[in-house]
Amino acid sequence: MKQNSTKILVVLIAIILVLGAIMIFTKGLAFELRYQDSKKVEINLGKTFEEQDIKEITKEVFGNQPVRIQEIEVYKDAVSITTTEITEEQKADLVTKLNEKYVIELKAEDITIEEVAHVRGRDIIKPYLIPFTIVTAIVLVCLVIRYNKLNVFEVLTQSIGIIVLAQLVLLCIMAITRMPIGIFTIPTVLVVYMLSTYICTTRFDEDLEKIVKTEE
Repeated sequence: MKQNSTKILVVLIAIILVLGAIMIFTKGLAFELRYQDSKKVEINLGKTFEEQDIKEITKEVFGNQPVRIQEIEVYKDAVSITTTEITEEQKADLVTKLNEKYVIELKAEDITIEEVAHVRGRDIIKPYLIPFTIVTAIVLVCLVIRYNKLNVFEVLTQSIGIIVLAQLVLLCIMAITRMPIGIFTIPTVLVVYMLSTYICTTRFDEDLEKIVKTEE
């Protein structure tokens, strides 16, 4: 029964890896708006505003486009609006609706549409590489010490293999489901990392238990 479950798991992982690789090479990974190529306008309203009101206006102007709204002044009287595309018509419509809402006299020609370049995936993960490597080295050392009765080479190779495989499966699932890379990506990576180390300890505990029983 256990062998059948293992085979099913292996086949499932293989399918995920293949489909994930196809999606990555054909469509790439999905990113949250903050990491995409986008366009931005910064508008000084001259008075405080509620973010919900701005959301309602941008929904009317940009429809289903993802929109990011940020306060950009200490006095909370200016707003930055970022989305995937801002046409001149949309900008004019946005200005009109803001003028109506806040009874101000903005002019569309005074507002510049700025291009925002995308952030590369490697730049997102770069700050985490060294800490991740250090933690992994410590985890591997702890595993070798804890399971010193087992073959050290097998403990290291299997541990590294499980940790790497878990992250690859996560990456492929993100590619298949189009889960965007964003603020929740690193926490998700850490959760999967902890699960993979737990799998390692569970696996080695079973092997260690067999050795102890043999010695007895």
